[in-house]
Amino acid sequence: MTPAYDVVVVGGRVAGASTALLLAQAGVKVALVDRGRRGSDIVSTHALMRAGVLQLLRWGILPDVIDAGTPPVRKVVFHYTDRQPVRVILRPSAGVDALYAPRRHVIDRLLVDAAAAAGAEVLHETTATELLRDPKGRVAGVRVLGRRGDTANLRASFTVGADGLRSTVAAGVAAPVLRQGMSEGAFLYRYFEDLPAEGYEWGYGDRAAAGLIPTNDATCVFEATAPAALRRLRRDGSEEAFNTVLATAAPDFVERVAVATPASSLHGWAGAPGFLRRCYGPGWALIGDAGYFKDPITTHGMSDAMRDAELLTEALLGVLSGSPEAATLAAYERTRDSLSSQLFAVTEAVAGFDWDLDRLRLLLREVNSAMADEMDYLQALPERRTSGPDLSPPSRPTLPTRGSEQKHVLNDDLAGEPLPDRCASRQHV
Repeated sequence: MTPAYDVVVVGGRVAGASTALLLAQAGVKVALVDRGRRGSDIVSTHALMRAGVLQLLRWGILPDVIDAGTPPVRKVVFHYTDRQPVRVILRPSAGVDALYAPRRHVIDRLLVDAAAAAGAEVLHETTATELLRDPKGRVAGVRVLGRRGDTANLRASFTVGADGLRSTVAAGVAAPVLRQGMSEGAFLYRYFEDLPAEGYEWGYGDRAAAGLIPTNDATCVFEATAPAALRRLRRDGSEEAFNTVLATAAPDFVERVAVATPASSLHGWAGAPGFLRRCYGPGWALIGDAGYFKDPITTHGMSDAMRDAELLTEALLGVLSGSPEAATLAAYERTRDSLSSQLFAVTEAVAGFDWDLDRLRLLLREVNSAMADEMDYLQALPERRTSGPDLSPPSRPTLPTRGSEQKHVLNDDLAGEPLPDRCASRQHV
């Protein structure tokens, strides 16, 4: 049976919508399936790092993010309980002169709408319930359930799982875990009106962290600590826990938050250990949290998702144009792992909350290094055509090698602090 689609993407948030957008722009016949409503919101800390902003710029989405009222961030402030705050001005580079932290109902909708405008068929309020297979066992699409209870089979040459930690696609193919993390942080977060922030503001105290992130219509306040510590604090109530962790991580924030107006209820997340899963197999691939998840403390989830959308698109275009499937998708996995390995490891250390502030500052410099290598790789990618069929993959730049992080550390002129677009905080996708 001839597939109805070249690719069906399960999951329409940042990872899946970005993949569908890039594939559709290249002339691939794509279906994008998401169980949520169009423009629905999810809680996030929103902060894009330079790599994520660069991708939005390359794809032509950044002007829409700005037009949606997303405030530019040109300064990052590091608050430590053992010294005065450190303020860092963002240095323009690679066409990026500001960072942005769009609300998820903004960025997710813009990416989905761009994918639809490029030719992708978008199915909201539609849940993938199981994988379809051909007689040889190859994944051949998904069976979906619509909001009215109707079912349909979406047959495709490739099925991409972009459906998060509890991925139906990953479960359906029993994708093995290649690298298992052990650390996990627990988080509390709330949105506030009338809470000005200088830019991204990160606070670090006694084995606790907090942040202020300006978004489209409010400031997101998050805080994180070890799960056992937060469970103990929550015995006296979530509000008491929120106030205690905030005072521990960022005393400078306490008075500012106290006089601000809450714009949401208090939300919590218990944490989950990170992992890298096998992200490809016969007829399938994984992207975003479905294939690679690390603790949100290094606030890089959305930026990772957009990076890997570019990498997976390159691989799928190659396979659709005749390149060997297994070898091409294996190269996608190797590139993903090479670009992720250092940041995964340092995130494990930060998320363990087993550090003093001197050790933490060294870890943040490692975060800076990992993100610098990633930027080098992304800047070397050629610009994509955005009109007309184009199934030829772009050339692949050289991967960073171990030791390149020392180059960035030595060139960092901020004497012990990470660059503003490569700082540690919290990002869940």
